[in-house]
Amino acid sequence: MSNPTLVIMAAGMGSRYGSLKQIDPIDEQGNIIMDFSIYDALKAGFKKVVFIIKKENEADFKEAIGNRISKQVEVSYAYQELSNVPDDFIIPQGRTKPWGTGHAVLCASKEVEGPFAAINADDYYGREAFELIYQYLMNHQDDDRYYYTMVGYRLENTLTENGYVARGVCQTDARGYLTKIEELTRIERREGGAAYTRDDGATWSDIDIDTPVSMNMWGFTESFFVELRRRFPKFLQNALQEAPQKAEYFLPSVVAELLAEDMATVKVLNTSEKWYGVTYKEDKAFVESAIKQMKVAGKYPDNLWD
Repeated sequence: MSNPTLVIMAAGMGSRYGSLKQIDPIDEQGNIIMDFSIYDALKAGFKKVVFIIKKENEADFKEAIGNRISKQVEVSYAYQELSNVPDDFIIPQGRTKPWGTGHAVLCASKEVEGPFAAINADDYYGREAFELIYQYLMNHQDDDRYYYTMVGYRLENTLTENGYVARGVCQTDARGYLTKIEELTRIERREGGAAYTRDDGATWSDIDIDTPVSMNMWGFTESFFVELRRRFPKFLQNALQEAPQKAEYFLPSVVAELLAEDMATVKVLNTSEKWYGVTYKEDKAFVESAIKQMKVAGKYPDNLWD
């Protein structure tokens, strides 16, 4: 079996954060969140990284991390462009929003051989998460079904104090396999718990802070590229009718379809790791403080790549 590849989705601009947050340093040495993810991934056993970026950001991205990381691990680039669609599809006039995480991963298909883990560029996942997903990918192959996985986090460990977050809320069976995932796009911390809204804040419902959620840390075999490619035209047809400017091809939506069709299983690998991310500018100081504390505790060296 091929050694798993780490695929990092870094093509999205931080709309709520207000800049290209993926390359914003979070420690005195100039490291960014991706540095810590890649450091943990290499410790877990990964030996290749594929960055999914926008072509227009390539120079800035390579200067911020790509050139540095290429001295430590094999690096490739894939480009998520709005124009990367089937030849017979006409892009809606005025559309500038990327096609989503499913499309991003599909754009990386030529750079990946064998199983792979996909993560967000601007999320800190923790060492244990990479160890769990690496071991799963090394020990599972498809047969008459696809064997996928995801790392599940406690909702409480993924909330920010500075606004709302979007999370894939998971349901599992008694054996820890995913049975349902629902994308809730607005979840907020509340005193003593958390709540979500589906109608822009008109009504709110409580949600258990122990609920397992997806932080977009998925493990797939190459079969997932086949399914992404096969289902993308139908998504585009629906997008033209329903939301031509905003519809997105989400990874969890494709996974949900495969589960409903009984074509795949998804093992949820639960972790106690705490998520850190810069969803809002106000989050940055908190993340910087957390990284500093982890260095003091010996989890990371001051200079990651010495």
